Amino acid sequence: MDLPQEFPPAAPLAAEPPPYLLTRPACRTTPLVFASPHSGRFYPPDFVAAARLDPIALRRSEDGFVDELFGAAPELGAPLLAATFPRVFCDVNREPWELDPGMFDGPLPAWVNTASPRVGAGLGTIARVVASGETVYRHKLRFEEAEDRIRRYWQPYHAALAALIAETRDAFGYCLLIDCHSMPTHPAQIGSPPDFVLGDAHGTSCAPRATRLAEELLAGLGYRVRRNDPYAGGYVTRHYGRPREGVHALQVEVSRPLYMDEARIERLPRMLGLQADLTRMIEGLAAADWSCLR
Repeated sequence: MDLPQEFPPAAPLAAEPPPYLLTRPACRTTPLVFASPHSGRFYPPDFVAAARLDPIALRRSEDGFVDELFGAAPELGAPLLAATFPRVFCDVNREPWELDPGMFDGPLPAWVNTASPRVGAGLGTIARVVASGETVYRHKLRFEEAEDRIRRYWQPYHAALAALIAETRDAFGYCLLIDCHSMPTHPAQIGSPPDFVLGDAHGTSCAPRATRLAEELLAGLGYRVRRNDPYAGGYVTRHYGRPREGVHALQVEVSRPLYMDEARIERLPRMLGLQADLTRMIEGLAAADWSCLR
């Protein structure tokens, strides 16, 4: 497969895009599904106006350009689903109603999950803080605002993902979801940070062969790979990964310093090399015999 020699300029997003983009292969040849839930780059103007942070600070929670890193998937026979909205606006790797009551100007419905560890950390479905710990909003929100985001963004993304998984399982008898993310250097791992972290919920969300093959492919390309430390998989991995039902989910975290300037949220020239290596990994996964996933 030929790779571009340089990155095209980023296209301006003048109008609000649909909540997700789904790129399908011309010919479906593999039970793999790729998803990028946190690489969305459309920040609604009213959200930016309500935030106390500047646009770059808001974007530091973004899994920048991950959809591009895995962009070869459709050419290699697998669909790629990517959210267009950012995680700081609405996080699809959370339960739909994980909300911090301290963020809102009135009581929340009794059925809302207000006590999860993610909510306690300020990182619920609607985030209270960005990755650096800074508070997002100038003022408290109305519950109706959160409800609107969940219904207009979270639910369509998950409806599309669930439909992709179901059609894949119907076509092949099983499905392997690769949930694609990026990670900053973790403070506990300064000095020997991994290049990739593979999360399979400690062996419960996918067949061991899937995790092992992804690990072998990446290690064979010269990368340092860890499993489940410090990221074992979020809501998507744990919710959809049901091996007994023929659905397997593996979270892949890519180290941001490998390919981007984290301070400026800009691609680095070496992103092309990483993109080429991830294309090789996808090729290896796509060529594998996955009949063991039944």
